[in-house]
Amino acid sequence: MTKPESAARDDAARDDAARDDVAHGNAVGEGAAPDYDVVISGAGLAGSAAAILLARRGVRVALLERRSDPAAYKVLCTHSITANAYPVLDALGLVPALEKAGALHNDARWYTRWGWIEPRAAAGGPELPYGYNIRRSVLDPLIRARAAETPGVDLLLGHQVTGLIREAGRTVGVRASTPQGERELRARLVVGADGKDSAVAELAGMPSRQFENTRFGYLAHFRDLPLHGGIGQTWFLEPDMAYAFPNDDGVTVLAVLPDKKRLPAFREDLEGSFLDFVRALPEAPPIDSAERVSKIIGTVNYPLHNRKPTAPGVALIGDAALTGDPLWGVGCGWALESATWLTEAVAPAVAGGGDLDKSLAAYARRHGRLRGHQRLAVDFAKARPFNPVERLIFSAAARDESLARHMHLFASRLISPLQFLNPAIVAKAAVVNFKHRRTAAARSAR
Repeated sequence: MTKPESAARDDAARDDAARDDVAHGNAVGEGAAPDYDVVISGAGLAGSAAAILLARRGVRVALLERRSDPAAYKVLCTHSITANAYPVLDALGLVPALEKAGALHNDARWYTRWGWIEPRAAAGGPELPYGYNIRRSVLDPLIRARAAETPGVDLLLGHQVTGLIREAGRTVGVRASTPQGERELRARLVVGADGKDSAVAELAGMPSRQFENTRFGYLAHFRDLPLHGGIGQTWFLEPDMAYAFPNDDGVTVLAVLPDKKRLPAFREDLEGSFLDFVRALPEAPPIDSAERVSKIIGTVNYPLHNRKPTAPGVALIGDAALTGDPLWGVGCGWALESATWLTEAVAPAVAGGGDLDKSLAAYARRHGRLRGHQRLAVDFAKARPFNPVERLIFSAAARDESLARHMHLFASRLISPLQFLNPAIVAKAAVVNFKHRRTAAARSAR
């Protein structure tokens, strides 16, 4: 008995669509329809943001999280979202929720041997761009819950990726360990948002470069710790570093990032060394009168790395693609930005059958904007003193308000390294320092 003519036409249409998918890099297996358009491994900042943004554009998303607790959060973090990510937070609709949760604008001042760099808005001008300081124990569950309630997103807790499904040289899904046993999920695209030790990147064999960080870091949380001006403080001690960032609920995260030459002392007496380091800071925050509300936690080995952010059927976002030096506090901002860049590049292809490989190439090019920032971070992670150009810019910024604002834009990752060190800025810094030396010489001659 032959098929009805309409059924035959439907079969032919499906065959044509399958051939189109193969031609455009969207194959999902021999006759197997994908369970989802996109599978994302990791429901932290990057993964949850990508899930929300993709689903809003008609993409069916499985958001996998290896931990079963919906309130799980990242512990070792600066707990700061740089201003470059504010547009992403706004697009996600999270700004009112963050404000309600007590997030603070992440204004900051920076200590140098020439004095404090204190960015302030120009008289009569707009306020400086800002992001937020908020503890990950508040932020992570908030954005994850927002993803779970977004139509088109299935949040699958307790799902850990253990393998990739590969066909015809490309990834077409994942195998995951779940509380109910092993499971396969097929998709047009698999996204690794699973952190610096990304299982997706490892399983896909994605090329990686690693760079030594010759500082180590420890942090702790303090309640009722007053800071100058009530804003964040960063200390450039050349080569040691430290920062104090006020967060929600009156809690401040205080971190020290010394040269590894000081590691033996910290290993011998962690608490004593941590507290002594902070007490010795210029304008040191009064930790002895504050309440410490956490353990002192940290890492003695935190290398920087970057990976090729795409492979056939795979993309990486957040720390899975690139890890910065934690002293700059850029990881959260880059996680949110990379989620946006990926969405803008691939959403039409994964939802409508466009050319996914071309879309992934476009994402990789855009992600490449971060390479210049990381090159500077890699060099500074050698725990060296300021180089001549840095001495010029930092010293002038401590003496000139417009250069301090320029520093703020760079620290917020709103301008590139080339814009930060453009010839006009270098020339202005030289003039500022020349005038400062001339004034100082005149005063000493009196």
